[in-house]
Amino acid sequence: MSNPCRRHFQRTTAALAAAEAVGPEQSMEGANAYELQMAQLLQDRLRLKQIQSVEGKCALKRQLLPAYEPYVQGVIEAGRGAQDEVLTTVMLWRIDAGDFAGALDLAAYVLEHGLLMPDRFERTSGCLIAEEVAEAALLALKAGGTFDLAMLHRTVELTHDHDMPDEARAKLYLATGRVTLVGLTPEQPGQPGQVSAAIELLKRAIELNTSCGGKKDLEGAERLLKKIAPVTGS
Repeated sequence: MSNPCRRHFQRTTAALAAAEAVGPEQSMEGANAYELQMAQLLQDRLRLKQIQSVEGKCALKRQLLPAYEPYVQGVIEAGRGAQDEVLTTVMLWRIDAGDFAGALDLAAYVLEHGLLMPDRFERTSGCLIAEEVAEAALLALKAGGTFDLAMLHRTVELTHDHDMPDEARAKLYLATGRVTLVGLTPEQPGQPGQVSAAIELLKRAIELNTSCGGKKDLEGAERLLKKIAPVTGS
């Protein structure tokens, strides 16, 4: 798979196939490039099923993802929105592997063209993307770390116009609000308006779902704002 000529061929054939299938009412099924990737995907899913550890599954996905890169590049470059289970699966695997920038690049294509998730997923594409990124951020915070705020902002933007349960959107706003507040103190208040922005995000999360868990975060953010307001003018 590291052979440049082989990768170029895969990307080119994927682009040609994707350019011929137009719109979400059509599928990539039947295209040779797609069927080859689906065959590989089925084999890789069998390998993943043999691993019980979630951490182990994520590690294997990191190893497997490069093999799909040429195909994905070809589809993104020339695709016209046909249903594509390989693409949506790779998007999710990228989230699991921690490649959020790469996942959101695919999410932009998926959401723009209205691609559906495979039948085994009960959530819509927009809902799944919002929740998966939000849950990853919340888990990182729970473990004592942080998360790339730009990835959360991009997720909010990408999924803004897509229907989903209020609880799912609340989770995304909660995660974004919490990450916005990471490391902020009266002595280190962050950028002008940063605390106020976090407060609005948390308020929106609570408005959407009163049980989202953001009330204490909101109280803490409002106390912080009172302490820094005379200094920053926030």
